[in-house]
Amino acid sequence: MDTRINFAGIKMKNPVTVASGTFGYGREYSNFFDLSKLGGIITKGTSIKPKSGNKPPRVCETPSGMLNSIGLQNPGVEYFAENDLPFLRKFDTAIIVNACGSTIEDYIEVCKILDTLPIDGVELNLSCPNVKAGCMAFGSSYEGVKEVTSKVRKVLNKPLIVKLTPNVSNIGEIAKGAEDGGADGVSLINTLLGMKIDIEKRRPVLANNTGGLSGPAIRPVAVRMVYEVAQAVNIPILGMGGIVNGEDAIEFLLAGASAISIGAGNFQDPYTSINTINEIEQYMKKHNIENINDIVGQVTMN
Repeated sequence: MDTRINFAGIKMKNPVTVASGTFGYGREYSNFFDLSKLGGIITKGTSIKPKSGNKPPRVCETPSGMLNSIGLQNPGVEYFAENDLPFLRKFDTAIIVNACGSTIEDYIEVCKILDTLPIDGVELNLSCPNVKAGCMAFGSSYEGVKEVTSKVRKVLNKPLIVKLTPNVSNIGEIAKGAEDGGADGVSLINTLLGMKIDIEKRRPVLANNTGGLSGPAIRPVAVRMVYEVAQAVNIPILGMGGIVNGEDAIEFLLAGASAISIGAGNFQDPYTSINTINEIEQYMKKHNIENINDIVGQVTMN
């Protein structure tokens, strides 16, 4: 069985990555398993300057999921380059940095720096619903996505993946904006915008009022959107949204994703990604699949 893939020019030993914002920079999870077993690590959102994020409370549980409103808290790209990247490069896995910003200039500047670092690719975050500037402002229209992507493409020689928001009416059109702007791949979906209210206080539980919903609750929406984007673009898709086991991962691959990312499942069980890799291999063995790439997009519609 061959689980190797080439995603947007990034070689991975298997199609399982961990989603930005759910794995930090890998240190905590390295206490549980060898990070080299992963196909790739997508780092926490990294900006040109440090960000303190939103005020707490910033996380709450919901049925079959969770809401978060972290606000892209991170120490900035210079700190990442000096302190976190050397640790990550100890492992034999693809390192993809999630890049975020409040303005187009922010995205350009952080990607200029990332282009000089020993990383395997960049995931451009145009989809975080928890910040008041940037991200969703650019990521909710074809024109906005194409503009940011094309300007970053001019300064970035490494593989460029654009992370898409599900909070739009036509996800295929948004993905087309990324492709037309020069992206090598797209990742989807980021979180769905949601709210939880404390009925005793009669106020939202999160200090930011709303947050991003993730976890198994959003998986059917994510699978549908991955399928729609697979029909709209010719670049590869990194699928995510509620994946917690191998069965979920295979569903995304059949829908058209070439690789998958595990997010909220990492909080539920730190071994979720490793178990998923093993379960994908078991599925391949059961169905006599020699190469994992052979099932990508192979769903037969009714």
